[in-house]
Amino acid sequence: MTESRETRPPAGARAGGLDEASLEEGRVEADGGDAVTPSAPGPLRRWWLAVRPATLWAAVAPVAVGTGCAIGLGCARALPALAALAGALSIQIGTNFANDLFDHERGADTEHRLGPARAVAQGWISPRTMLRATILAFATAALCGIYLASVAGPWVLAIGVASIVSGIAYTGGPYPLGYHGLGDLFVFSFFGVVAVVGTVFVQCGAAPPIAWWASGPVGALATTILAVNNLRDRHTDAVAGKRTLAVRWGARAVRIEVVVLVALAYLVAVALAWQARSAVALLPLVSLPRAVVAVAGVLRRDGAALNRSLGETSRLLLLFSLLFAIALGLGMVKYHSQA
Repeated sequence: MTESRETRPPAGARAGGLDEASLEEGRVEADGGDAVTPSAPGPLRRWWLAVRPATLWAAVAPVAVGTGCAIGLGCARALPALAALAGALSIQIGTNFANDLFDHERGADTEHRLGPARAVAQGWISPRTMLRATILAFATAALCGIYLASVAGPWVLAIGVASIVSGIAYTGGPYPLGYHGLGDLFVFSFFGVVAVVGTVFVQCGAAPPIAWWASGPVGALATTILAVNNLRDRHTDAVAGKRTLAVRWGARAVRIEVVVLVALAYLVAVALAWQARSAVALLPLVSLPRAVVAVAGVLRRDGAALNRSLGETSRLLLLFSLLFAIALGLGMVKYHSQA
């Protein structure tokens, strides 16, 4: 599945005129016009934009699902759950800061960018300051990991170190994962499997099969967000040498990827519910209409209009995960742990 190798941004796209609030609220349209350089926000606002708040649900969702598993297993613990949440958020923020810094250094954030403006590229935050903020975010994650290791064992430190290294290596280092088409695997692994199973482990001291199964839908929907982001940015990424799957395979293949990932999330949830023979286990299906809307938007939109799809897929991940966590906590886990 291939597409034209043209690397110019789509005609009529507004370059750099989008902010993170637009992504969160899903109000962005491909409305044409000349390139726009956004005015500099205030000090707090520029850091808020650099945090990329709309992406933080990718850190909240797996911890919610993992805690739902722990509740269902009868071994939930508040402090480890909160530490896991703080660690996941710190890793997400650190990864966002590193991405902002390293994409700027590699020339991926240019005036042709279709997504929200990036702080370093716009000159709102200096590279040196962003590097310090990145170190601080990952240091916070490390402190959370040290506490979790004290209550759940040294393996937690290994998981934490791997997560931090991967967050940096996503766009930094000698072999940046995102630049070699490995970003999707990174997100599925660390924002799905590792985060969900790790959250269960630090609370229960074990990782039963249901935790591994529950991680699949979360990882799939988190990866969907990245796939939509890369679909939007494929033209400018190609110019910068960022060989994402959207650049390697083309738009049609990535749209198929989105459909498959969303379908996988619901198929796993339904399979677990069917085995549990529990009506409450079908709670994740309440989010299905939103999934249909999100997927339909990805199939018909392109360019800057996909910023709206990013908001839709992010909210889908959160809603599905909360419903899934409730289903797990109210009995689905008990059935699977006894089976």
